[in-house]
Amino acid sequence: MFDLHRLRLLRELKHRGTLAAVAAALSYSPSSVSQQLSQLETEVGVPLLEPVGRRVRLTRQAEILVTHTEAVLERLERAEAEIATSLTDLTGTLRVASFQTAALALVPPALTLLRASHPRLRVHVTQMEPERALPGLLARDFDLVIAEEYPGNPNPRPAELEQEDLCHDALRLAHPHPAGDGGAAEAADAAGPTARLRALSGHPWVLEPEGTAARHWALTLCRSAGFEPDVRFESTDLLLHLRLVEQGHAAALLPDLVWDGRPATVPLQQLPHGRQARRLFTAIRRGRGRHPAIQACRRALREAVGASGPPGAR
Repeated sequence: MFDLHRLRLLRELKHRGTLAAVAAALSYSPSSVSQQLSQLETEVGVPLLEPVGRRVRLTRQAEILVTHTEAVLERLERAEAEIATSLTDLTGTLRVASFQTAALALVPPALTLLRASHPRLRVHVTQMEPERALPGLLARDFDLVIAEEYPGNPNPRPAELEQEDLCHDALRLAHPHPAGDGGAAEAADAAGPTARLRALSGHPWVLEPEGTAARHWALTLCRSAGFEPDVRFESTDLLLHLRLVEQGHAAALLPDLVWDGRPATVPLQQLPHGRQARRLFTAIRRGRGRHPAIQACRRALREAVGASGPPGAR
């Protein structure tokens, strides 16, 4: 029999990439992790790691072992869920990661609902973008991740994770003043969403940083309208995007969750068809779906979505 603890270390190495990252995540020393993996190699009888420069990577045999380890851990997740379901009182800690706008608009009311229905459940929330949170879910840093997917830019769907749709969040063009001037603005409005977007081609823009799904979507949207946006401001903070629009410094693309049902403070316009909403979803590790804490959290988030509405003014 192989030691499950050492198998988990091998799995952690696959998902975290380096011995140092595994050691930091699990509060071990790198030498201790290396020693444990060497003992696992002895148990298995074949090399599991091979040097690549100053790092190591998993051998083909190690990859096979990790695949079976994932299956074992999934069964253990299901066992934990069944044990928790058999209890009458929901306790323990649920670790949740959420991107900014969902953390602002959906997480607080969901926490209120959870506190009322399960007062002994401890919920630990981390604000983190999906690009980092979903790998963290695979690495067991979180139990549930609230993530987003932009139109025309589907996310990878690892077999080890399960997704459940939460809602669709409308995306809108936000600008500090009517697009264009005088008759040009009226002509753009009459021509439709693409023309309104193109009318801001010469205006400064605020977008999320390069490498994010939101940035890729926004650039595709602008280029489809026939222009390259003049990006002068970059931030993952959508409240900063809003402030820049409010004070006349930039145009932006804002989701309805920014308003959390409150009246909009800047002019908003619809986007071209097919680019008008992002998909919000929750992700968990496979096998955790029946855990009562996961079910309670997802239920509370759905109720929070129902209580949140589009901006009260257009």
